[in-house]
Amino acid sequence: MDVVGVDTGGTFTDFIYKAENGEWGIYKVLSTPSNPANAVLNGIRNIITSDKFKVIHGSTVATNSILERKGAYTAFVTNKGFEDIIEIGRQNRTELYNLFYERNPSLVPKELRFGLECRVNSEGEVIIDIDDGELEGLVKKVEDAKTESIAVCLLFSYLNPGHELKVKKAFERLGIPVSLSHKILAEFREYERASTTIINAYVAPKMKRYIQNLIDGIEGNELRIMQSNGGSISAEVAMNESVRTILSGPAGGAVGAYEIAKMAGFNKLITFDMGGTSTDVSLIDNKLPLTFESEIAGFPVKVPMIDIHTVGAGGGSITYLDTGGSLKVGPESAGADPGPICYGRGEKITVTDANLYLGRLVPEFFLGGNMRLDRDKLNMYFKDMAKRVGLTEIELAEGILTVANANMERAIRVISVDRGYDPREFVLFSFGGAGGMHAAFLAQLLKIPKVFVPKNPGILSAIGMLLADIVKDYSLTVMLKVDETNYSELKHLFEPLNEAGIKDLLYEGIDRENIVLEHYLDMRYMGQSYEIVVPFTKNFVEDFHKLHEKNYGYSDKSKRVEIVNIRLRAVGSPEKPVFERIKRASSGSIEGAIIGEEKVIFSGNHKATKIIDRDKLLAGNIFEGPAIVVEYSSTIVIPPDCKVTVDDFGNLIIDVEVD
Repeated sequence: MDVVGVDTGGTFTDFIYKAENGEWGIYKVLSTPSNPANAVLNGIRNIITSDKFKVIHGSTVATNSILERKGAYTAFVTNKGFEDIIEIGRQNRTELYNLFYERNPSLVPKELRFGLECRVNSEGEVIIDIDDGELEGLVKKVEDAKTESIAVCLLFSYLNPGHELKVKKAFERLGIPVSLSHKILAEFREYERASTTIINAYVAPKMKRYIQNLIDGIEGNELRIMQSNGGSISAEVAMNESVRTILSGPAGGAVGAYEIAKMAGFNKLITFDMGGTSTDVSLIDNKLPLTFESEIAGFPVKVPMIDIHTVGAGGGSITYLDTGGSLKVGPESAGADPGPICYGRGEKITVTDANLYLGRLVPEFFLGGNMRLDRDKLNMYFKDMAKRVGLTEIELAEGILTVANANMERAIRVISVDRGYDPREFVLFSFGGAGGMHAAFLAQLLKIPKVFVPKNPGILSAIGMLLADIVKDYSLTVMLKVDETNYSELKHLFEPLNEAGIKDLLYEGIDRENIVLEHYLDMRYMGQSYEIVVPFTKNFVEDFHKLHEKNYGYSDKSKRVEIVNIRLRAVGSPEKPVFERIKRASSGSIEGAIIGEEKVIFSGNHKATKIIDRDKLLAGNIFEGPAIVVEYSSTIVIPPDCKVTVDDFGNLIIDVEVD
């Protein structure tokens, strides 16, 4: 059966596919922002010839619905007196010195927040039951408001979900989606639980329409959706729990980087994914980094996600002058339509245009020659902006790249230096369509000695979809003191979660022998507000103290320790692609791969630069910069004073000259 990995980005939609003859192929098309499904379905029709195939897809639909505030008209149902919890929040002020700071308005307006006179206490006991007449009146109010989706979050429903289930049953006759907090997030902290449930309700209808459109388009073939936690889920689950797909595309990239680097012998990575619209960075220290404290557009999302930091810096990022006349790049992007000037329709200078102006993109080899870039069209725009900013055209182009690199350097420092990691101990793993043009320069700025560029870096996120496990996350708030429980009692508490995980993965088509259950505890010292996730072993208390020391610089074994939540990560391993080693060269020479020479500008000077066809490189080949390596999905710029080695899998290992 054919298998296809698809990643939808702001500029391009990427495909990797395996046909029945065993051959792997890659494909890129411009995204269709008005309806992302069109690019996905058009691409599948162009590359798949058989009747039976499986698609694993990373989507930005849920993310964009929130960022653009184009989700469903959503009602919020909670306990009476708690209707404004989503407005009150945590009173955090992210811009402390901004006197005009305003929080983003809630996704649910005040008139759509409803309270029920009912209550479950902290032991899960019903104190005030739901009045049937009041509930019926609430259903009528929601119906009259013509809402499209409903989020239900009642106090302590993770201990006793009876009231939430009763509310859902009452709303069934309306025929609109209902998201229940105990299903989405069975944890304490009602604000975060309410926020996560509302986001799910807000994006679910649009996500459901999008997924159904894809299901209809692939005519009954299997569709799976990538989650933010680095695993995939069935299309059916993704429709109901859409909040789990918010960072699905970037998560696929992190998974792909982790798996491919591990095959090549590297396990400490800073991943650098630069696409057309944004740049995503993550730090991988022997394992994929998970976070349970994420936000999107200022709203808490407390489901497990791969810890990824995003900035608005991509190949399509637009250059402009601010009110003080300073050069700025991004976060606004030209996207796929109109795109950069050199694509033919854009009228604002982008990072891609600057790279082309300096000769770092080779027009006849862009996308394998299937999309010709227009360099001559750039002259008028660069001349005009250079005059306004008081620079030469070359200084302007290099200045644009310097500003863009500085934006991305800051993003990498956020996930490394700011968290106590030394970037020099890591390898910079570069991918995304634009990553290869900037990676070596970033490594020089951060003094990272090696850059790793995999084969087909422009479609690595799509590759990651195929390399991903099927992952289901479960959690439950328990609030136990360590000195009042033990390993056996905690193990017993995991049993219902284990049963649910195994059942759900069997339903997803995973054999029992391919299921692994990973257990974790959220732990803290008594009185603390935040927890550390600790692997559940017989030494979990000692491990907590060690992790606290590592994270915060101290530990105190005299303090009482509390277990807040238990967590299960159920992992199922489906069949995955196997990447073959490439042919080894008899010598380090790359004469057969050199397809030309161009004058390329580095530090204001024109330098003779080799143009190298990556598909003709062999394992063991070694060459030095300056060089431009071209391939279908990306272009890799090798600056002067850098040396490149090709490994057994065709990856480029760039040794960077650092001070």
